[in-house]
Amino acid sequence: MPKIAIKNWASDDQPREKLLLKGAETLSTTELLAIIINTGNKQHSAVEIAKEMMLHVHNNLQNLGNLSVDELINLKIKGLGKAKSVSIVAALELGIRRNMARVRKSNIKQSSDVAVFLQAELGHKQMETFVVLYLNRSNNIIQQEVISEGGITGTVADPRIILKKALDHHAVSIILCHNHPSGNLKPSKADELLTSKIKNAAAFLDIQVMDHIIVSEEGYYSFADEGMM
Repeated sequence: MPKIAIKNWASDDQPREKLLLKGAETLSTTELLAIIINTGNKQHSAVEIAKEMMLHVHNNLQNLGNLSVDELINLKIKGLGKAKSVSIVAALELGIRRNMARVRKSNIKQSSDVAVFLQAELGHKQMETFVVLYLNRSNNIIQQEVISEGGITGTVADPRIILKKALDHHAVSIILCHNHPSGNLKPSKADELLTSKIKNAAAFLDIQVMDHIIVSEEGYYSFADEGMM
C-alpha cells in the first residue's frame, strides 16, 4: 500500500500521527489540544476547534488554564461541549501536578526552585490565596497546604494554624507564599509584619522560615532574595 503524505491525512489524524512520528515536543499547543479534544463535528475538525479556543484566550495557555469547565462551555464554540471541556481541564490539571511532583523531588535551595511553580499555580487566581510549603531536613517538600483564601484585596493567614501544621508534618522549615491578584508584586506593610511574626514564632519551635514568595501573573517577589528574611 502506498504511503499517504501527512498533508493528505484527515485533519483530526494529523496531530496524532505527528506525535507518533516525531514526538509530543514537536506539536504546537493547538495540535496538542486537538488530540485532547479527539474528534470534531461535521462543520469543524478537532484542530479547528482547538484553534478557535486558543483565539478566545489570546493564544495564551495560562489564560486557558484559568477557565473552569463551565467557562469553557460558555465560550460557545461549536463542537466543544461538556465532555471535551472536562478532558481539557483534567489535562491541564495533570500538567500542574506533574510540575509539583518534580518540584517535590528537588532539593529546595533557593526561591527559583519553587517560585515558577507557585506562580503557575497561584499567579492567575482572582482571589488572594495563602499557601505554605512544608519541608524536611533534606529540603524536600513534604506537604503543600492552602492556609486561607480571601477577597481580592487580602486574606488572613493565622500563624498558629501554619505552625500547627508544621508540627503535624514534622517539618523543619517552611516557605510562605501568597498571590497578589492586582499584579503588584511589592509586599505590603501587612505582608512584612506577617512574615516577621511567623518567623519569630517559628524560631521558638526550631522551625526555619526559608522564604516568603509573592506571585502574580507578572512574576514573583522573594523576601529571601531581597534580603528581607
